[in-house]
Amino acid sequence: MNYNLNQGSATQEKRSTYQALKKLIQLISNERRNLWIASGIILLNSGLLLLGPLLIGHTIDAYVRTKQYQGVLQFSAILLGMYLIAFCTGYLQTKLMGGVGQRMLYTLRNAIFNKLQELPVAFFNENKAGDLISRVNSDTDKINQFFSQSLMQFIGSIVTMIGAGIFLLLINFELGAVTLGPAVLILIFTALVSPWVKRRNAANLKSVGGMSAEIQESLSNFKVIIAFNRRDYFRKRFDEANQNNYRTAIGAGLANNILMPVYGLLSSMAQLIVLLFGIYLISQGEFTIGLLVSYLSYAINFYNPLKQLAALWASFQVAMASWDRVSQILSLENDLPQLKDTVETSTSLLEFRNVHFSYTEGQEILHHINFSLEKGKTYALIGPTGGGKTTTASLIARLYDATEGTVLLSGKDIRSYTDEERSKKIGFILQEPFLFSGTVKDNILYGNPKYQDYSNAQLEEVIKAANLEALLAIFDEGLETLVTSGSDNISLGQKQLIAFMRAVLRNPELLILDEATANIDTITEQLLGMILKNLSKDTTLVIIAHRLNTIENADEIFFVNSGEVIRAGTLDHAMDMLLKGKRKS
Repeated sequence: MNYNLNQGSATQEKRSTYQALKKLIQLISNERRNLWIASGIILLNSGLLLLGPLLIGHTIDAYVRTKQYQGVLQFSAILLGMYLIAFCTGYLQTKLMGGVGQRMLYTLRNAIFNKLQELPVAFFNENKAGDLISRVNSDTDKINQFFSQSLMQFIGSIVTMIGAGIFLLLINFELGAVTLGPAVLILIFTALVSPWVKRRNAANLKSVGGMSAEIQESLSNFKVIIAFNRRDYFRKRFDEANQNNYRTAIGAGLANNILMPVYGLLSSMAQLIVLLFGIYLISQGEFTIGLLVSYLSYAINFYNPLKQLAALWASFQVAMASWDRVSQILSLENDLPQLKDTVETSTSLLEFRNVHFSYTEGQEILHHINFSLEKGKTYALIGPTGGGKTTTASLIARLYDATEGTVLLSGKDIRSYTDEERSKKIGFILQEPFLFSGTVKDNILYGNPKYQDYSNAQLEEVIKAANLEALLAIFDEGLETLVTSGSDNISLGQKQLIAFMRAVLRNPELLILDEATANIDTITEQLLGMILKNLSKDTTLVIIAHRLNTIENADEIFFVNSGEVIRAGTLDHAMDMLLKGKRKS
């Protein structure tokens, strides 16, 4: 499955937007009551504003022209009361929709983050973290801005336009038809330029995500930049991303503002038509001055919302472009599904049956892999760099699924286990373990609910029983040793020790060590060896390592190279195969 968000086809994007739209409706279904209230307020507000010009026209004809100033004061008081009510309803609408928008933003971000949690490792390999952060933060905020600030204004403008248009046609149909003529041109123009505006905004949002990814990558690798004195390289990379963002921002800004002058020109034309035609009707005795003032007000009430819609339409297109990016994530499905329980004939703890695997279609990494791991034994995977050792281990832990063939765990297809069941059975210590900000205790207990409520004293007893107290003693503050953002306050070797304790305390049936001792000194490595020997007799070990002392005690050694996994026999034979494999590569 293609998880690259920047390479999806148009059909995939439409499908994902449609699916995500249904999801959004579900997310905001609990806001229906507030939305109905807001809609009612909009109708009341627009009705009051539309009634005003009619009363003004009536006041001019009935009281101003006849100099009945008492009536003028009475209707002025009525108009003041109406406008005060409209002001209060407008404030209530803004407050109501602001709350709806913030709750929607909270819910939407949760939905995206939860979706990211469901997706496999392949998704994160194909997409940059900075771009994903931009979608979670920036894109959702743009949707919220439109929803909380512009949506009700958008609807209110449309209601006001429709009401004003009805009044224009009812007062004088011929004049109304002529007055509304420019609006037809506006609709045609808007329909023609809207796809272009959306594309411009989509390109700008993509460039913002790319620049965010570039910044994130540069900051994450700043030590390497300093060590190799290549500030110029990353400065150039950032400058290219910034230049691209600048160009797309200029294009989006032009697209977003192109409607306003066109709407303004046609609006002025409509008002001029009303004035000229209205004066003609007055001269013919078919119109009054008050009616002309009312008519001009209704024309303004029709075209001013149109000018507002020009600005709101740009906001709407930005929100829709953001929505497309967000909906791409929400529509994705994990391509590592859980299958129904299937029991196979296998006495091994784990077995590969004619397994093939490729990261990308047409480039197979492993082919025709057949081997089995017995309970309680230690296995070593050796081979030249890039030979497929880590890929094989990733298939064992089901970070990926085999392209063809079957991986069996305890006699069942590994795909039939839930994530929780599989993680209890299999522990994986990576070559570069990831730690969270917090303490050593927080990181040791990560993903291990069994000991979550244990005090430090209780947890220390558990660590002692697992023969891990010597590893904990390496940290000055013990369980309360702080782990900062990026884990710069502890060494890479200490990170691996924390990951080691985290995995061992889960007591997995199968424990994979991918170069887990690569950054540990010899004495500590010997200590780890003793701990591994004291693991449960039922625990199966899979060790990926290059050091001889790490693999010399393995019960069986597999040589992994060129997409094949071969039993290597003795250690000497394995080393011969490794040397030959390196010479070939």
